[in-house]
Amino acid sequence: MKVAVFNTKPYDRRFLTAANTKDGDRHDLHFLEPRLGPDTAQLSGQAEAICAFVNDGLDRSVLRMLKANGVRLVALRCAGFNNVDLMAARDLGIAVARVPAYSPAAVAEHTVALILSLNRKIHRAYARVREGNFALEGLLGFDLKGRCIGIVGTGNIGLSVAGIMAGFGCRVLGFDPHPNPAFAALGARYVGLQELLSQSDIVTLHCPLTPNTHHVINATAIAAMKPGVMLINTGRGALIDTRDVIQGLKSKTIGYLGLDVYEEESELFFENLSGQIIQDDDFARLLTFPNVLITAHQAFFTQEALTAIAETTIRNISQFESAGEAAHPVALEWRG
Repeated sequence: MKVAVFNTKPYDRRFLTAANTKDGDRHDLHFLEPRLGPDTAQLSGQAEAICAFVNDGLDRSVLRMLKANGVRLVALRCAGFNNVDLMAARDLGIAVARVPAYSPAAVAEHTVALILSLNRKIHRAYARVREGNFALEGLLGFDLKGRCIGIVGTGNIGLSVAGIMAGFGCRVLGFDPHPNPAFAALGARYVGLQELLSQSDIVTLHCPLTPNTHHVINATAIAAMKPGVMLINTGRGALIDTRDVIQGLKSKTIGYLGLDVYEEESELFFENLSGQIIQDDDFARLLTFPNVLITAHQAFFTQEALTAIAETTIRNISQFESAGEAAHPVALEWRG
């Protein structure tokens, strides 16, 4: 199939090209640097499929333009699909596929890296030592052993985080409308969301973004948390209300904040903006807190994960071409 691949970086080209030559797959991949949106949809040309990433916009107007150009498949090279109007895709007869799992370990390990870095102030210690400051004042941490970690969303990634944190000797709580038997097998315990928030020293988010989970962490949720709680989000940016979290930091209810995602990240992440002034006032405010650590949506960024993402994406395209349905389709009922 002819495939227009939007929002590509050099690593996307490398891993997708390698996957495209494996097992006899030879799709006609056209790599495009711009993000997909109303102003760039026409770049799909005569492609039968487009490949999009997490920050590409696929609302009804974009999908309508893609359909007019002959697109029959949207192959997402990510797990999330909140950027796609699934109802419009169904109405237009465009199939949508995703990568449901690639390397749960990649995101889980990055989550734990944020926890450890925030706790032991690794980012601040690194900057101090570079400047010849070897004082320890202000770098005091705490033992993870015996602490309570609350995991919101216990799919593959949440389960992996639970296993790692159990290894540290943490007490592990979970909240998920769809309990995972493997979670309890780790010695972890399911509780209601309010109990999880009130008991946890660390709260980490690993649930999908749906209408039910949008701003699941808001002023009410923060008020239920322990004073000085550590909050981690490596899921989707809109799981938290950024302005409410800023107030939580100012009141010291939130003692530590680790983010790999941000609600308005589409205008920031994956680009080098070091020579520009950040226009997002909420994001700029977050950067002023010494107890906030932000990475730019890199939790997935390992060799193993990129290989799996590329191979699953190509498999989706190949199976759609041969059988009329992708290996991992996204249906409208997934909206939840």
